[in-house]
Amino acid sequence: MRPTIRRERIEQVVRERERVTVDALAELLGTSRETIRRDLTDLAERGRVRKIHGGATISEPRLPDADIEGSFQGRLLENADAKRTVARRAIQLFQPGDTLFVDTGTTTLWFAEELSTATGLTIITNSAAIAALAARGPSSSTFLIGGEYRADGTENLGPLAVEQISQFHAVHAVLAVGSIETVGILDYDVREADVARAMIAQAKSVTVLADATKFGRGGLIKVAPLDAVSRVVTEAEPPDDIAAALKDAGAEIIVAS
Repeated sequence: MRPTIRRERIEQVVRERERVTVDALAELLGTSRETIRRDLTDLAERGRVRKIHGGATISEPRLPDADIEGSFQGRLLENADAKRTVARRAIQLFQPGDTLFVDTGTTTLWFAEELSTATGLTIITNSAAIAALAARGPSSSTFLIGGEYRADGTENLGPLAVEQISQFHAVHAVLAVGSIETVGILDYDVREADVARAMIAQAKSVTVLADATKFGRGGLIKVAPLDAVSRVVTEAEPPDDIAAALKDAGAEIIVAS
């Protein structure tokens, strides 16, 4: 087996099992433990897996500039298991040939980890980190929206970003939000809200990715009413009032197991 193929298989096994030992990989692939250790070192250096004592586990998405350790990186690791669960369920909703807007957010960055192994998608994003991950997807195309660059979050914002988004038409918009309330989806940043609104306007279907902490969190800026949302992917049932409001608005609630 060629090293590139073997390493792709190792990465696939790690993603499926979340944690795997060197011995198990050596037995599965019919090679030596020393070869597996070298493969894991190579994969870890490229950010594809994380090495641990005696094996490997799935990597955590990180901002591309290792020197950027702002609040976004901290939020990325909050409720990481829930966000990973949401992301893994969400990727199942899209098929080769789909076009997706993806905005900047910690949950959408976890979603980008799943995009890195998806096939045949077209991704339009204002996030440099998401673009870098999505571009790894086999036969996928990635467009990075320009604009004023914000280092914390590695995202492009402002009027130029909004104008560029208006030049695209996508089937789906996949959005992270600050909060989901009975009145709509909300955010905390004016310029990020502008980007989300622009993506909604240019998409046929809107998918919101939100771990359960986002329900009733109390956002500051209204992005859109609930009837603009096609579906919400989460890992736990929303509170009754928000669930009822989503149902009345015609939004599907998908609870990942």
